[in-house]
Amino acid sequence: MASPLDDKTRSIIKACVPALEAHGLTITTEMYRRLLANPDIRDLFNISHQKDGEQPKALALAVLAYARNIDNLGAMAGAVERIAEKHVGLNILPEHYPYVADALLGAIAHVLGDAATPEIMDAWGKAYWFLAEILIGREEQIYVAHAAAPGGWVGWRPFRVSRRVEESETVTSFELTPEDGKPVMHHVPGQYLSFRLDVPGHGSERRNYSISSAPGSRSYRISVRRIDNGVVSDWLHDRVKEGTVLQVSAPAGDFTLGNPTPTSIVFLSAGVGLTPFISMLGALGAGAAKAPVRYIHTTRTPATEAFGPYIRDLADRGLLCADIFYSRATPQASQHATGVTTHAGRMTQPWLAQEIDRAATWYICGPDGFMRDTIATLKATGVPESQIRYEFFGSAADSTLAG
Repeated sequence: MASPLDDKTRSIIKACVPALEAHGLTITTEMYRRLLANPDIRDLFNISHQKDGEQPKALALAVLAYARNIDNLGAMAGAVERIAEKHVGLNILPEHYPYVADALLGAIAHVLGDAATPEIMDAWGKAYWFLAEILIGREEQIYVAHAAAPGGWVGWRPFRVSRRVEESETVTSFELTPEDGKPVMHHVPGQYLSFRLDVPGHGSERRNYSISSAPGSRSYRISVRRIDNGVVSDWLHDRVKEGTVLQVSAPAGDFTLGNPTPTSIVFLSAGVGLTPFISMLGALGAGAAKAPVRYIHTTRTPATEAFGPYIRDLADRGLLCADIFYSRATPQASQHATGVTTHAGRMTQPWLAQEIDRAATWYICGPDGFMRDTIATLKATGVPESQIRYEFFGSAADSTLAG
């Protein structure tokens, strides 16, 4: 267990908050430059998040939050759990942490120059290893649980693509079956799989994709949207066929259905953000207890709407009621169904404010701007923060979503 930080160290870290507010992004950008110079460490990262600046922004926000909450680290519990789950998905090990320490401390000294006194550097060294020990301990617990679970594993496991399905003109599903023929561990609906991929012309790449199938013991399914000029999404859509073998780590993530299941649920998504909800709906449909479910989804056109027939079947059976928004099309009669209301145009926040169920637990997944606006509307209309749960794609590079 990590030893508590002493008062002097915490005081120094708090005093660094203005410097982090001014130079945090510069520090983390320099940190990643140093860290990714090592090819073995570079292969642990999603390099696309470096190119668009997302990862340095996310880390800068995380370091700032750590400094601001150094006297109340309980406020960081949710963020620590998300980081630990992400690390386990990527198979981060204790021996990787010294590389990060050297890069971070070196970046602080480089950016702050003479202001990085020996006292400040000593305090940040202690603060880093205090948090690192917490993460290492939690990650070890998760690894042990994965190894002990029926069908569980640690490290990378080869899975064969046993089936491809085009869910829409932009989304393709890949069913994954372990090459060894053995069972897989039941995932918790809402979790994701991490992949180590060798993309021709680009080398090793890491990606996370939400599981879109209900829990089972034989296979998983992911559903991937083609992204314009997306290195991995283009490769998956164009090159990965039935029979292709992919390296996969065990399910991870804490964006999951509550236990017990909330008494009333709203799933609110945009684009491919629906994927974790498809898994959750599969689990809810198979369960004995039926919580009232409302499904609100925004997509561009009927042609981009993934899992439309599945949602309409659930609605027809009375398992949910749905609102589908087509941001770039007018719905046709063929899109209407029992329990499904279709809308032309984007979902607006005034519309949402009129539809608020304050007793429900709200699950939100989609682009950052969509989630930021939606969460603000929910809070403004009186939904308790404890009843708002959200999952973001990639790194939490938006300050309103990083908490």
